[in-house]
Amino acid sequence: MKEFAIIQTGGKQYLVEEGATVKIEKIKGEHKVGDSIVFEDVLLSDDGKDSTTIGAPFIKGAKVTGEIKKIARAKKVVVIKYKAKSNYFKKRGHKQPFFEVKITKLA
Repeated sequence: MKEFAIIQTGGKQYLVEEGATVKIEKIKGEHKVGDSIVFEDVLLSDDGKDSTTIGAPFIKGAKVTGEIKKIARAKKVVVIKYKAKSNYFKKRGHKQPFFEVKITKLA
């Protein structure tokens, strides 16, 4: 079994391992492709052998490092509100921004 960790970012939790690519919520601030990101909210860490560390809620001193590979927006989500026989129709669209991050190091 491989070494892995569970991190929290953007209100969601992700199971990550070294070399994996993860789509995460956009992080506030100035970022560009190639930048390095450090995730310090590590909930669980496993070394792949016999040691598992569980945080309460986070593990002190644990870090996961990743590199931004892509900054984009997801496919458009279309929301339609409609009521029959009352001439009521509303159509809205939304594209959620995301980062695609390649995990480089678990520490």
